Amino acid sequence: MIERKLMMVERIMYVDAETPLNCVFAAKISGEIAEEHLRNALNKIQQKHPLLRSVISIEDAKQPRFAVKEDMESIPLHIVQRQTDMDWLTASEREWYRPFKADNTPLAQLVWIKGNSVSELLWVLPHCICDGTSIVTLMRELLHLLDNPDKELEPYQLFESVHEFLPQGFELQKKSRRAKFYLLLARFFFFLQRKSRKRNLGKNYAMHWKLDAETTAALTQGCKDQSISVHALLCTAFMQAFREVQGKAAKNKVISPVNIRHFIPEIEQDHMFAFAPTVELSLKKGNDNIVDTAKDIKTALTQKIEKMDARELLWMGEQMHPVVERMISMLKSSPGGHDVTLSNIGKLQIPNEYKNFTLETIYSPTVAFPWLNSNTLVATTFNQQMDFTFMSNEDFLPKEEAIKIKDKAIAIMTLSL
Repeated sequence: MIERKLMMVERIMYVDAETPLNCVFAAKISGEIAEEHLRNALNKIQQKHPLLRSVISIEDAKQPRFAVKEDMESIPLHIVQRQTDMDWLTASEREWYRPFKADNTPLAQLVWIKGNSVSELLWVLPHCICDGTSIVTLMRELLHLLDNPDKELEPYQLFESVHEFLPQGFELQKKSRRAKFYLLLARFFFFLQRKSRKRNLGKNYAMHWKLDAETTAALTQGCKDQSISVHALLCTAFMQAFREVQGKAAKNKVISPVNIRHFIPEIEQDHMFAFAPTVELSLKKGNDNIVDTAKDIKTALTQKIEKMDARELLWMGEQMHPVVERMISMLKSSPGGHDVTLSNIGKLQIPNEYKNFTLETIYSPTVAFPWLNSNTLVATTFNQQMDFTFMSNEDFLPKEEAIKIKDKAIAIMTLSL
């Protein structure tokens, strides 16, 4: 049996044995799906990805471990009858809280919302085993295998330690001294922090919307014409929208996850991995020109990504395990210094036409963070349409206020180009 401890970043997303933190990713299909083909696809996907044959062992409560088990049960397929076009969103909100704790049950489930000629397929996975790229990969593989049941997937090995990603010449002794200093600073920081009992007691919610193909094309072309990126425009528009709706309460910052595979090619595009390093981007005061601000944001993002050393970040994180529980506690009780975590997965490389069915649409992933600041925006583009999900908690950001922010951001984007 292969085992490895959860990396520090995985440990944060694991939270604890009693707190589910799941990602849900849904696709809408028209056409007939055979249950045997679904189960065959799930079996082949499970054999490819070692984390889907794993359980989280908590024999050592302070250091949970992934344990790959060769006698693992199959990924469960949960079938429900389709009633409305919004069943996928109701099911997503329900699946946020599914516990993955059984000894021999994999860390994944597929929900099939089954209609006569239209179905939705929902992947449900703990966030500690996947990022956005991972869950998109699983959907691509699922649809491909549904259409090509005889296709085989090539398995890979679970890495045993972040040391596998360290470059030659990594100055371990020098870095270790710096890591000990950072750990000391972290301990001192948490010692000074007053423990807050504040928690989100409200209901988590998700909002979903799409931009039609014409609006998406106009935005994309407008960004090209102005030499800005769509991502920079999204960041700018939502920070500005928070500022206009919340006034002085707005933080004027977004946190933007970056695909780690850009920096560490050993983590292949079709491999499951949970860590996405983040970049903080700020809205400058006194500048209300959206295009100019988006150019500044694009420049800042490029510079911060160029400076990022993802391999060292991974290794340095592993030295912070002694304070990980304090980190989780602070995330649960602190409002943070940002308005929203904005994850733009971008254009999805998934076909929409298959031999036996058509992929009608894909809904951006949803997640319900147990943090006090649970504001999360996820954007994807599929079939020439931009798609968005926005998640938060009624206690932290009432849904009525979130709708105003969303409407304001859309207006800013469409009117600024």
